[in-house]
This record gives sequence, structure tokens and C-alpha cells, in this order.
Amino acid sequence: MKPAPFAYAKARSLEDAIAQLSAHPGEAKLLAGGQSLIATLNMRLSSPSLLVDINGVEGLDGIIFTDGMVEIGALARHVTLEHSDVIAGQAPLICLAMPHIAHPAIRNRGTLGGSLAYADPAAELPACLVALDGDIDIVGPEGKRSVRAADFHKGLFETALGPHDVLTAIRFPAATADTRVGFAELARRHGDYAMVGLAAAAKAGSKGLSDVRLCYFGVGATPVRARGAEAALTGGSVDDAVAALDLDPGDDIQATAAVKKHLAGVLLRRVAKQLAEPRA
Repeated sequence: MKPAPFAYAKARSLEDAIAQLSAHPGEAKLLAGGQSLIATLNMRLSSPSLLVDINGVEGLDGIIFTDGMVEIGALARHVTLEHSDVIAGQAPLICLAMPHIAHPAIRNRGTLGGSLAYADPAAELPACLVALDGDIDIVGPEGKRSVRAADFHKGLFETALGPHDVLTAIRFPAATADTRVGFAELARRHGDYAMVGLAAAAKAGSKGLSDVRLCYFGVGATPVRARGAEAALTGGSVDDAVAALDLDPGDDIQATAAVKKHLAGVLLRRVAKQLAEPRA
């Protein structure tokens, strides 16, 4: 299919992009990587009257490590993250997740901000950011604000972004010597959306793991923290954590709820092994 007719505007600046959105309330969409947007346009699941291209806006694609924090601009492409020395050294969880995102052709164009803003419940990066306890920077007509990653996704394909807002960057604490991370997902074919996935982060100490954050994707309308399993894995065994898994997935085209719950336990065992390994 072909998309419905739309106008096109290339934003000259962040302020210009916000002005374009404000001038067409509810009718404009931002174009970054376009890897999700173009598909929805072609299937006419989305029919904006205007696309505002923000690829020319400067300062939105950086990757910065400073004062113990990693900041990544919304226009940073997946392939850039995949091959970044900063990400490899300071954000190992994101480094683990990147090869699982779609296929190389999509990673060459897709952006971090686009993945977060599209809010697909089976996407890897939203879950990673929740596991890392990150923040998301948003700029709109009223200025700049920051939203915790855990509060950003409101529902299925629904976020804290207003109709005139632009997601500009994400920030999260850099890894330290005691940081442990794990990532795994199960898909029918590599590159397909995951039936179930798990992004995890923790701190390792003499008494075992602490500050465990287990964030599942593909099991709900948003990334889902498995808090019962987190508590059980803190100073406890993997068997206890699997028994304490408090997920309530529904059936979907990928798998039944029962299959998803079983796979969630399988992934927890795999990721727990990763969390037990010292950083390279």
C-alpha cells in the first residue's frame, strides 16, 4: 500500500520543529529514522497531514560520558550505539541489546529516540532504559522537562510525550566496577520482534546481588518490572526468583500467555547467569 498524502517540512532547529508541531496540533508527526513510522504510513495505520523531519537538527545525536553519567541524543542511530566505545565501556547492557534489534539495514537508519517514542511493547531499548533507571529529556512549547524512564511509557504505543513535544536525549548512570548486566530474548527468527525479552541490571557485592532490576518486554503493554523476582534474586537463588515471577502476560500473535510465562522463567535463568559473571 501507499501512504495517504502528506506535506513535508525539514526542521531548521529544535525550536522550529516544536513550532511546526504546534502549528498543526494532532496532525503532524516527527520523522527521525522512520523505521517504524514509514511502515505505519504505508499500511495507513497513521495518516498525518505533515511530516516534520528533524534529521537536520544539530546536537541531537551525541554520545557523552561525563560525571558518571551517560547521555545519548535522540537522533543517535542504532548502528552508532552498536559500535560506540563509550557504550561498550559505560553502558554494557545497551551493548548487549543492540545486535537483537531488527536487522542491520534497520539499525543503520533507526534512532534511539524513535524506538522510545514509538513505544512498541516488544522493543528492546525501552526495557533497557528502565533497567538502567534512566531519565528521558523532553522539550516542548513550555520548555524542557525530564521524565523517569519508568514513567515514560503509559500504555500500548502511548508515552508521556505531548502532541507538541520532542524527545531530545536520555541519561542514565554509567557502569561501575560492581555493575552486572544481562540481556536475553526469544524470537521465532533473529531480528523478529521478541516473544519475550529481559533486560537486567544489578550491583554485585560480597553477599551477592543487590539493587536488582529485571525489566521484561513483550509481556505487557509497556516494559514490566518483575519486582517479586527482583526481591527473591537479591541474596537468594535463581529457583526462588523463578518461583516469584509476578508477570501476567496476555495472549498475542506471538504466543499464548502460558508460553510467555514459561519463556520468562527460561530467560530469567539465562540472565541470572550473566548477572553472576564479573565484568570483562
